[in-house]
Amino acid sequence: MTRDDVLRTFDLTGRTAIVTGGSRGIGRAIAEGFAAMGAAVVVASRKAGPCEEVAAAIRGAGGRALAVPTHVGDPDQLAALVAATVDGFGGVDVVVNNAANPLALPIGAITPEAFAKSQDVNLRGPVLLVQEALPHLRASDAAAVVNVITAGVFTQGQYVSLYVSAKAALLAMTRAMAAELAPEGVRVNALAPGTVATDMVFNTPEEFQQAAVDAQLIKRMADPTEMVPPALFLASAASSFMTGQALVVDGGMTVH
Repeated sequence: MTRDDVLRTFDLTGRTAIVTGGSRGIGRAIAEGFAAMGAAVVVASRKAGPCEEVAAAIRGAGGRALAVPTHVGDPDQLAALVAATVDGFGGVDVVVNNAANPLALPIGAITPEAFAKSQDVNLRGPVLLVQEALPHLRASDAAAVVNVITAGVFTQGQYVSLYVSAKAALLAMTRAMAAELAPEGVRVNALAPGTVATDMVFNTPEEFQQAAVDAQLIKRMADPTEMVPPALFLASAASSFMTGQALVVDGGMTVH
């Protein structure tokens, strides 16, 4: 392979990607990174203003982007998201399930309402979004799903069990999706970040942030942009022989 051949495997020109939670943090970084690599990007998040801000920034840099405010916990909004994507760009080639609900309660304090709220966004939403997009993914010659989970699924998950258990279930669904959809040419993988400098992390107590960093071999938080190359790898032809896997990018948190 030549240098151009290698670089071409990461190219997303001609593809359309939905990125949930795309208005900030890892999602915004992925949306902007995918657009820079040629994808038409649909930025989905709960609030219209931040979604449009990211989409406008992408368009201002010469990319193609559409803002579609979406609460992934609402199944009706997921159908509308896919419909808007197809109407705007003609199809769906890549789904990045990045939106998350970081709700955390200790064992003994978990309520049915909290459990449902966590599951709705962290598990049900991603699964139903893939189902909504599935006819279009099947029609694509380069279909890929990237489920953003957490390296926490490979830890004990104490005090964040609501979040980690839902993401662990999403990893299980990633494997099942990969097995069921491989014959139809749809690849499904997971990205498992460690501690990343996002609002979700900064909204936790400082002692929790420090403990998360201390648990890693690389003693710092990742910048959200450091998740773009691995996400691009999973979404592009660079990982054409990979499905049903979790790519762990955690600063050495889960090295044993």
